[in-house]
Amino acid sequence: MTLDDIKSAIDNANNIVVFAHEKPDGDAIGSSLAFYMALKNINKNVELVIPNFPESYKFLPCSNEAKTEPSLDKYDLAIALDCGDIKRLDDPKETFEKSEVRVNIDHHTSNVMFGDLNFVNPVSPACAQIITTMFKYFKYDITIDIATCLITGIITDTGGFKYDGVTSETFEIASEFLGMGVKISKLYKEALSNISRGKFEARKLAANRIEFLEDGKITYTYMTKKDMQDLGIDQNDLDGIVENGRDIQGVEISIFLYETDKGFKASLRSNNYVNVSDICLLFNGGGHIKAAGCTLPYSLEEAKERMIAQSKRFLK
Repeated sequence: MTLDDIKSAIDNANNIVVFAHEKPDGDAIGSSLAFYMALKNINKNVELVIPNFPESYKFLPCSNEAKTEPSLDKYDLAIALDCGDIKRLDDPKETFEKSEVRVNIDHHTSNVMFGDLNFVNPVSPACAQIITTMFKYFKYDITIDIATCLITGIITDTGGFKYDGVTSETFEIASEFLGMGVKISKLYKEALSNISRGKFEARKLAANRIEFLEDGKITYTYMTKKDMQDLGIDQNDLDGIVENGRDIQGVEISIFLYETDKGFKASLRSNNYVNVSDICLLFNGGGHIKAAGCTLPYSLEEAKERMIAQSKRFLK
């Protein structure tokens, strides 16, 4: 499969739908909005479906055009972005599988290649960086609005250009977009620095609960549905909590559990040598080497016990 195959699929389609993963982060949102706008610009009939659009990314162009569900039962082309497994695709009517052609564009190492056409680059630090290169190859016009969304995806998935996966191409893209007039410093602040009162209270509660295990190599904290209800927040307000544990000196693995309708979602981060994707794969999850997740269909205590027991096995 080549990029030409994906371009051909787009050229031959009229009705197109774009999806991202559940509980979308900045990369999923930025990538999806950019793809949506690019397809609109080449006169495609395209819908962007993000059922739970985070308030924190409503500052991005065209964010108000995202739909909560598809308007058609079947599309000529369905595109999944920044999603490693169809089980994580936020697709309320399971429209992706019904579509004529299915495209999967991603950068997760654990991607299961669930599309008819799969373009997965696990070396890329962000799906948005893949899409930037893709648009250039397709000779799509990268407008300032599209660039704004793409660089937001890159900023958020690289932690503000600080993670190991950052490449020289990442900074070349940032430099190019800055030259176009994209306000990168403003986007950095919007995406990474500004947090709501609810997010602040959630981080404070989680920080107060942090446990240090295995001589401080593992941190663990959690959030229940009742906690979220009491704080007046939802799952979108939990971003950043797992990173707080990882950023403590001496910590190798940070574990954050939060309650969902399906049990407790585990979000893991590592610092140096542990591949947390391998840990999450043991629970049918996955992700990146240093950032991964899974769902544990257990009580809080059992979820905690199982996750910590497996994590200990990966420590040196």
